[in-house]
Amino acid sequence: MSSASTTGQGRFHLSFPSAFTILFVIMLLAIGATWVVPAGAYSKLTYNPAEQRLEVTDPFGKVSSLPPDQASLERIGVHIQIEQFTGGKIRKPIAVPGTYQRLEQKPKHLQDLTVSMVDGIIEAVDVMVFIFVLGGLIGVVNRTGAFNSGLLALSKKTRGREFMLVFLVSLLMVVGGTTCGIEEEAVAFYPILAPVFLALGYDSIVCVGAIFLASSMGTTFSTINPFSVVIASSAAGIPFTEGISYRIIGCIVGAAVVIFYLRWYCAKIKADPAFSYTWSDHADFQKRFPVNLDEATVGKFTVRKKLILLLFSAAFIVMVWGVAVGGWWFPQMAASFLAVAIVVMIISGVGEHAATEAFVHGASSLVGVSLIIGLARGVNLIMEEGLISDTVLYYASNAVAGMQGGLFVVALMFIFFLLGFIVPSSSGLAVLSMPIMAPLADTVGIPRYVVVSAYNWGQYAMLYLAPTGLVLATLQMLGMKYNHWLRFVWPMVLFLFVFGSALLILQVYLA
Repeated sequence: MSSASTTGQGRFHLSFPSAFTILFVIMLLAIGATWVVPAGAYSKLTYNPAEQRLEVTDPFGKVSSLPPDQASLERIGVHIQIEQFTGGKIRKPIAVPGTYQRLEQKPKHLQDLTVSMVDGIIEAVDVMVFIFVLGGLIGVVNRTGAFNSGLLALSKKTRGREFMLVFLVSLLMVVGGTTCGIEEEAVAFYPILAPVFLALGYDSIVCVGAIFLASSMGTTFSTINPFSVVIASSAAGIPFTEGISYRIIGCIVGAAVVIFYLRWYCAKIKADPAFSYTWSDHADFQKRFPVNLDEATVGKFTVRKKLILLLFSAAFIVMVWGVAVGGWWFPQMAASFLAVAIVVMIISGVGEHAATEAFVHGASSLVGVSLIIGLARGVNLIMEEGLISDTVLYYASNAVAGMQGGLFVVALMFIFFLLGFIVPSSSGLAVLSMPIMAPLADTVGIPRYVVVSAYNWGQYAMLYLAPTGLVLATLQMLGMKYNHWLRFVWPMVLFLFVFGSALLILQVYLA
């Protein structure tokens, strides 16, 4: 985890720490926070489908049962339709307003560090299996030579129109983000598109920008995304269609800003490759994603290779359908990718031993990415087990209570920005915070959908940056340094704060 090295001339040279070191330091800070931040918790409401009853667990662990009806929810101050629980749309525990209690301090210790690392990895096992299977599938397809043959054909057809592919990918990712909240699923696209963008003369920044930044902009201005705006609106006790016109306007503007920003960056790289923010690492990037465009060695783009790439592409179309329509999660996605990998191995013509070896090699290349996702979960476990997450929410809600109008919503967006670091799950933060924050809108006389907008725009501004989210896993996959990403993304975060604040204030005064 060293962040220092020496150059060939013997000079001492500091380098930016790796993703693993950054998470390790954050885990140490989280352990320290459990000693100084007061411990506390809200009562949590869940629905028990087996017993068909509502259950409230108080901060001291006592469980009480309630009939599964609207009157029970209204009695405890949770203004959510009972169908959201009984229909399975809300499955995570809901914080019950007005029930926060200070608890005995439960500080974590240094010996809890490695335990939390392991527990976080265990919690993330579904995502990790998906990533391993994805890596295996890519390894098999790569072994057939289909990627290089396809890249060669693509480079010929896009000569002079290279940015068109960046534009199309960005647009698709914005649509995927705003409609179905593509986040972890997007890691599937990096190993495919990174060699493509490299072959077109771009760098790793363009790849992350077109996939992660574009999909994040879409999820920031979610229109019908069930994992953020729909569940947040449900937890706030309102239909998700309230405020949707503002979110559509925001999504259109956000998409345009991302695409123009990428257009500017791509033009700069084309004019001078050394302008790249990751220029110091471009040689490593090329080694990580080798591209062979020599027609003599690549060979012909045969029917077999075309069929393999068609199957490969179909796997992602099926994945998107499964998430958006079929209710799939990572086990189902991994199973579908594995099925495609088996078919490709059968028709590859490279032999059973070579195909199996390629699958194992491809899976092993993504071990680092999988571990980072698990370690990030470990940070959240430390704060949850140290009983400080609810305390931060409690003091945050008190901080904005009593503020008026535009000041209230802008302050609320900043609060959600900070909470996004502690709870980097969009659905997790929604069910935890909305029952507490949404009623504050009633006290200052503004619609609750404005609070939902503040949640969306504030939390996702943090997720562009948060090491506890998906950022570090993305950068690890491409071998990119965190400081290089920060240099590229900070203008987008600034845009989001300025534009988001203006749109929130507009909602307040036009309500």
